[in-house]
Parts: sequence; C-alpha cells; structure tokens
Amino acid sequence: MATAVDHYVTHTRITLSFIVPAYNVAEYIGRCVSSLLSSHAADVEIVIVDDGSTDETGIIADQYALANPGLLKVIHQSNQGHGGAINTGLAHATGAYVKIIDADDWVDPSSLITVLSVLREQLRQGSAVDLVVTNYVYEKQNKHFKHVVRYDNVMPAGRKLSWDDIGSFRTNQYLIMHSLIFKTSVIQRSRMQLPHHTFYVDFIFSYQPLPSTTTLLYVDTNLYRYFTGRQGQSVETKTMVSRVNQLMRVNQIMTRLTPEPDSVPMGLYRYMIHYLSINCVITSTFLILSKERENYRIKQHLWQQLESRSPAIAEDVRSTTLCRLINIPGRTGRLVVRCGYRIAEAAIGFN
Repeated sequence: MATAVDHYVTHTRITLSFIVPAYNVAEYIGRCVSSLLSSHAADVEIVIVDDGSTDETGIIADQYALANPGLLKVIHQSNQGHGGAINTGLAHATGAYVKIIDADDWVDPSSLITVLSVLREQLRQGSAVDLVVTNYVYEKQNKHFKHVVRYDNVMPAGRKLSWDDIGSFRTNQYLIMHSLIFKTSVIQRSRMQLPHHTFYVDFIFSYQPLPSTTTLLYVDTNLYRYFTGRQGQSVETKTMVSRVNQLMRVNQIMTRLTPEPDSVPMGLYRYMIHYLSINCVITSTFLILSKERENYRIKQHLWQQLESRSPAIAEDVRSTTLCRLINIPGRTGRLVVRCGYRIAEAAIGFN
C-alpha cells in the first residue's frame, strides 16, 4: 500500500537536485555518487558535470547514469573551471531545491534522509523557506578527529527564521557552500553566473543569493562531509598561495555585490559584512603567507578598493576583530598572521 510520502514522491516534481562539478576525480567520484544515491529516493536528481576531465571521471559518471536511469544525468563539457561547471549544472537542475557537492566530497546517508524529509514537508506547506542550512564535517585525510561545524549558537533548529532572527556568528564561523541548500528560484532571482576558470567561487555562490533570500531553516544534522588534506587540493596552503590572484578576483566580485546599509534587513547586512570580512582576511592572509613584497602591496590595494567601493561598508568590515588583526602594520603584523594561521590549521585541519 502506497504511503503519503510515496504518493508525494511519485506525483510531484523533483525535491532536490544535487549538482556535482567533476574534474579529474576518478578516484573519488564513486564514493560521492554512491552517497547521493543512498536514499533511493525518486524525488532526487543528480546532475554530474564532467568539466573536461582527462582521466576516467566521465566514464565512471556515465556508468552510474546507465545504472540509474531517470535519477542521474551526466553533462560533458570542455573545461570551464569550477564556476563554469556549477553554472552548467544549475541550468540543467529541475529540483525545487539545489545543493552543490564537490565530487571528492560526500553526504551522510542517514542525514540525507532527514534533510529530504524536511524539504518535502516545506514544499507540502506551500510556503517553503528560501534557504536550508545544515552542518558540515571536515574529513581530513589521515586525521582521526573530525571537526564539525554547527550553527546551533546562531539559529534555533527546526523553525522558519528571518535574517533578523539570526544571532551573531563567531569570528571563525560562516555559511559556506557545503552548509547551504538554496531554493532553486532564489538562485534564479539572484541572476548568479559564476566566473569561469576561477578558483574559490564557492565564496560567491554562498554570498550573491543572500539578498534574494528572506526565510531560512536550520536542520541540526551533519549532512556534508568535506574531504580535505589530499595533495594538490585547491584549499591546500601552498596551492592557495600560488592562486592568490584568484582570491583577489573573488574578493573584488564580493565587494561589488555587498549591499549598502539600510538597503537590506539589518540581520542580513550584518551577516554579509561578517562574511565579506572573513573573505578579506583569508585573501590578506595568503598574500602575507606568500612572503612576496609585491603581494604586501596588493594587500593594501585590497583595502583601498573596499574604501573606494563604500566608506560605510569599509568601516564596518574593518571594525571586525579579524580585520583589525590582519591590518596590524609591518613585520609584527605579518608574524601574527603567520602564527595564527598555523595554530588555526592545526586545530581545525581545514587544509
């Protein structure tokens, strides 16, 4: 006998689209896709974008598609970078909600069941929230301790919230792509088109749709497993230092996207300033870690650009704790940044 959930799944549109940008991840993509298929839900679709892979990533993805007709589709394209792959996936997603999952990461099967139940209930009610937030876990390679990022200190779980209901985020806490499930219509309203051949566009993905988001829901479950520590990964320290120009480009885009005070709800503005300040700190940190005098000059230019964009925004960003620390002048300031980075990396294992 069919249950109410069975009837809902069978006779309505897709609840959740997973977009999987994939480039040369043959070793990992199977783990990712298997976790997404673990719910056996008919109202989930998986869109894999093979972004010009030169290994067997595309072949493995096609094999999964053949074995799961109607649930999984693969798009092969010439290499456009992480942002270009996400853009393509968004253009092909048909779900009411959408979530990005990198092909070397995965989701927790039991947590996925919980999240799907919540999303279905939202859509049944007819006034589904714009953004669902979940926890994520740093799954650092060869590290026993797993750092879990939660949001119970700023969002009460299980009820619809506005931005003005959100509390104050800790200095090192923010909503990254791994924690976000956007309503697809929100992404569309934001008119987001991520830049091609640019790393770290997840900052933009987690930022640009926010002014189009009015309601949020926090689900206190550890859905996303963020795999870090493998050699050559884009968040590896030496890799980020070598790509600091990419961080600068992302920072410039985020600066342009930041709304002026009083143009959005105060809770939203406060959070966007918090997030922009973190991006400014991250970008400044890697400019300092490069130990190149030219990059010290570029760091100063970053803060000058922010001031040129908006004195009010610049003042609010500079007033945050991390930004005050990152702007301690001279060798002393750079030493503080380098020591602080090493301590944070050892404690959390984000690289």
